[in-house]
Amino acid sequence: CIEMSKVCNKIRDCPDWSDEPLKECNLNECLLNNGGCSHICKDMVIGFECDCTPGLQLLDHKTCGDINECMNPGICSQICINLKGGYKCECHNGYQMDPTTSVCKAVGKEPCLIFTNRRDVRRLGLERKEYTQMVEQQRNVVALDADFKQQTLFWADLGQKAIFSTVLDKRDAGAHKKVIDVQSPVGVAVDWIYKNLYWSDLGTRTISVANFNGTKQKVLFSRGLKEPASIAVDPLSGFLYWSDWGEPAKIEKSGMNGVDRQVLVATDIQWPNGITLDLIKGRLYWVDSKLHLLCSVDLNGDNRKKVLQSADVLAHPFALTVFEDRVFWTDGENQAIYGANKFSGSDVVTLASNLNAPQDVIVYHELIQLSGTNWCAEKGENGGCSYLCLPAPQINKHSPKYTCVCPEGQELAADGLRCRPEANVSTSIQVDSTARGSAAAWAVLPVLLLAMAGAGGYLVWRNWQLRNQKSMNFDNPVYLKTTEEDLNIDITRHGANVGHTYPAISIVSTEDDLSSSSPDLSCFLLVDSRCSAASPGCPQQQPSFDQPPAFRRVFSDGRKKETLI
Repeated sequence: CIEMSKVCNKIRDCPDWSDEPLKECNLNECLLNNGGCSHICKDMVIGFECDCTPGLQLLDHKTCGDINECMNPGICSQICINLKGGYKCECHNGYQMDPTTSVCKAVGKEPCLIFTNRRDVRRLGLERKEYTQMVEQQRNVVALDADFKQQTLFWADLGQKAIFSTVLDKRDAGAHKKVIDVQSPVGVAVDWIYKNLYWSDLGTRTISVANFNGTKQKVLFSRGLKEPASIAVDPLSGFLYWSDWGEPAKIEKSGMNGVDRQVLVATDIQWPNGITLDLIKGRLYWVDSKLHLLCSVDLNGDNRKKVLQSADVLAHPFALTVFEDRVFWTDGENQAIYGANKFSGSDVVTLASNLNAPQDVIVYHELIQLSGTNWCAEKGENGGCSYLCLPAPQINKHSPKYTCVCPEGQELAADGLRCRPEANVSTSIQVDSTARGSAAAWAVLPVLLLAMAGAGGYLVWRNWQLRNQKSMNFDNPVYLKTTEEDLNIDITRHGANVGHTYPAISIVSTEDDLSSSSPDLSCFLLVDSRCSAASPGCPQQQPSFDQPPAFRRVFSDGRKKETLI
């Protein structure tokens, strides 16, 4: 290769004269039909080059097409409208665009963060920074969510093994209500349209759903879950999302009725603790506590973007939430709550510090939960379902709006509405019970015969023992015999360990009895080594008081990871 300055200078620099082509030197191809370029033609020393105006790009070597700037998630705060040669930004209803920053700001009441603080639930205003306690005297609150329309807060207490609810702005503790008992709840999500509650259980490795009062519930997934963690719902489209930081770690997606399960994220992911949905932009955000990452993808798992990576402010993130152009997350190692730009990860600020094991966090504002149609209510009461009516995933225009589900041990009847006992379960029980009954009868018969023979032999031996033993009675000269039976110590000729019998002694005493004036109340203390805790008259074991379950993260390499202890 040679420099372009040596091309078409009438000096042979290449042995084959290729640097001095006679038909191409000093020829301006752009003069003829713009060189075939759709927009801009640039004449070169040899040949020419096509170019485009701003907002357009070359589709081939000559034709220009529009650039879709809206493919960049952060080009607009909310709505991006692609135009020929440009784009336009707009805001959703309820938001106004800031003329200075072009950020869509929520109109209405001040948004606030609600977060768990182990023993309580607290609220932090995002504008006036007002800091208040909402729920107190808990054991280990690890997850929460809310229904803004009903002004109801739900939270999961790992120590009490239950999910509770309360109506906000009511201070009386009696308003707290237990919704449902669970084993190890780690994630909670509220369906604010169909009024159902979803949760993940690390102990049972399940994902379940129940109505708001907990009277009807259904396990949606009990297989293929290693360590389910955070959970989120989109009732507008009928999809459910959750993270699993088992091996292999992943983020999954399914219909809110438990169908169409699929993996959303499975690469470059280690410990995805928290997930959240940005329904305005149609993206899912998550934090990875091992990789110290905050990432996002669209709701199909495509267009992945790394928002922020930092071992400082993402030392050990637990949960996150999104509002306007900001993303907020809790960090267990720093005991703090942070905020940053959700598109670029810039402008990181500390919102709260010196907390006590903060875990889950949500934004509480009327614009967070978009309005939608409850199709179960539109089609009669509960959609005609005899049990639970759940939204179906809206995959295409032919997708059903909802489906009915039944409790464990039952299945849908032919009408798809009512529930009936599972036929295969009852049949198998009858067949199995008959077979087991016959087998058990033959197995028990020889055991009974052996037991009868052993009992007869024992009676013969016992009769011979009684005829060859001596008895000695000891009377305490101080504590004279009352109505209690004599205390007998049987001594036989066969040694101390054979034939000893101690009559049962029942002692009922209180502190007043022990402080009575009789100094000789107790003369003998007999302990039978053959006595078991389950036998009458035996001392019982001390009662054990369970420590409140803890929820922490410990890894084999010394790092931290959630586990139940």
